[in-house]
Amino acid sequence: MKSELQGFPIVQGFFDKRTFSVQYVVADPETRHCAIIDPVLDFDEKSGSTATWSADELLDHVRKEGYRLKWILDTHPHADHFSAAAYLKGKTGVPTAIGEKVVEVQKLWKEIYNYPDTFPTDGSQWDKLFVDGERFKIGSCDVEVMFTPGHTLASIAYGVGDAIFVHDTLFQPDFGTARADFPGGDAHALWRSIQRILALPDDTRVFTGHDYLPGGREPAWESTVGQQKSENIHLKEAKTEAEFVALRQARDRKLPMPKLILQSLQVNIRGGRLPDPESNGQRYLKIPLGALEGVPWNEGVPP
Repeated sequence: MKSELQGFPIVQGFFDKRTFSVQYVVADPETRHCAIIDPVLDFDEKSGSTATWSADELLDHVRKEGYRLKWILDTHPHADHFSAAAYLKGKTGVPTAIGEKVVEVQKLWKEIYNYPDTFPTDGSQWDKLFVDGERFKIGSCDVEVMFTPGHTLASIAYGVGDAIFVHDTLFQPDFGTARADFPGGDAHALWRSIQRILALPDDTRVFTGHDYLPGGREPAWESTVGQQKSENIHLKEAKTEAEFVALRQARDRKLPMPKLILQSLQVNIRGGRLPDPESNGQRYLKIPLGALEGVPWNEGVPP
């Protein structure tokens, strides 16, 4: 971060058991202004149905606490769940935002899905595209955007006061770090992004985007920079960029693709909007067969 960020936000995490995702409401205790980070639109892949239970729970929390919602923020186009950003904007009128590199992800997946030239790849599906180092406010809390590619081309973290929301760069220390083998991912870039995060003060609160419950423990999503430095199982094993890249690439080769990657990206590069209805009024998800390489679904371990 350019300089120390002011503020000690109230953070409430909401764990989604279906996708192991963590959604956040982060609020300024002084003004009661808040933002929602990485909201989930519920999706059942067996029936093809969607629901808004998770997003509505976030709105209920905002109302119960007397908060004033100011931002709906995504850290990147997710590969394991649908974003509820568009739904929440429709309910509240609050602006949506993501990092400016989302346009590169849109271009990549537009080609994979063979979308027509009319599909926009300019990020216009969001109200705001943040650049690296950009600052704004949630009430009296300073917010700074940190470009953190590696897991995806477009990944960003949000530093909010003494907290940082790091999406899929770091997990809880007992689970390590995120995969870097998605289209546009890069283990070298992920190492450099992690180092930017670890350069923050040791007492910075770190909030992760997923938790996979290693050993069957209860869900957890908060640590500190100091804990990540001393306890993260991958960073303890890999002390250099070369060692980390070797570790990450070896692990990623054993991982199956997330079960919803082909479904979720076509929604999330639209800012969380479902595909337009076709002539019969029905919406369809498009699955490109053989588009991604990966180990068989019943082999490997969680990411």
